[in-house]
Amino acid sequence: MIINNSATDPNKILPMTYMWARQHYKDGVANNWTPEEIPMQDDIEQWKSSTALSEGERKLILWNLGFFSTAESLTANNIVLAVYKHITNPECRQYMLRQAFEEAIHTDTFIYCCDSFGLNPEEIYTMYNTIPSIKEKDDFVVELTKHVLDPTFTTNTLEDIQNFLHNMIGYYVIMEGIFFYAGFAMMLSLKRQGKMVGIGEQFEYIMRDESLHLAFGADVINTIKAENPEVWTQSFQSDIQKLIMKAVQFEEAYARESCPDGIVGMNAELFCEYVQYIADRRLERIGIEKIYHKTNPFPWLSTTTDLSKEKNFFETRVTEYQQAGSLEWD
Repeated sequence: MIINNSATDPNKILPMTYMWARQHYKDGVANNWTPEEIPMQDDIEQWKSSTALSEGERKLILWNLGFFSTAESLTANNIVLAVYKHITNPECRQYMLRQAFEEAIHTDTFIYCCDSFGLNPEEIYTMYNTIPSIKEKDDFVVELTKHVLDPTFTTNTLEDIQNFLHNMIGYYVIMEGIFFYAGFAMMLSLKRQGKMVGIGEQFEYIMRDESLHLAFGADVINTIKAENPEVWTQSFQSDIQKLIMKAVQFEEAYARESCPDGIVGMNAELFCEYVQYIADRRLERIGIEKIYHKTNPFPWLSTTTDLSKEKNFFETRVTEYQQAGSLEWD
């Protein structure tokens, strides 16, 4: 069993029980990157220009840097201080160590951005307190995960296991699977317009990492469900639906406040529709009926997670290639 298995030796990784965890680890390695690989000179020139970016676009960039800079630390703390302790399966722990490293890379990305643009770190790194819609999202996740961060918490009873699932859903499904995605759409839409392409490339890599984190978390949740079916009651599922609906409301408020006037080809309502579409996909991934029944208003975003990463050493820059299986031939 993935939890409460006294026969499991967390130091003995072979033979493996959950091969999906091993595959997630390999996929993470295949997307290995560092922020310094991505040139930022064009972004710096656009940022310094008085005409390249509108005030709305500047606000959107700053708010997303502010939210993600502290959100990544929050997710890393959850892995190291809570999830790792209670999931003792060795191949799952191997992946969580990889994920913790990736969260450190993401945190370093926002340090790199602040340094590149000469931003005030006090402004960026305190937005979780000074911007209401960012604070509401962070406070919501902290409340969802408070049980498991208690050093005396165990997963010995059915109620404990439900609390652990509650934490896992709050962390993986809501924080990484919903609260990040309006920001991804905003930053990558700017990149499509040729604006802040360096930051956009970094957000592409972060989005790919987060897609793997979400997939791993969903597999853990579904495995706990399968091994402890008595905890997956209709009442519990209904509570999770309500949590997802509340999370969507917070993300919609963030989208409207950070991008009230929209940007070229996009507006707050489309971002909200995208969040609802994403929320339905997250619910279905863990076996709960979807709520919103929306279509994806940004189908181009799906290609961001479908591209493989290779290094063109002659250009010393990161380039992207479609996997052969995803190409369409005439």
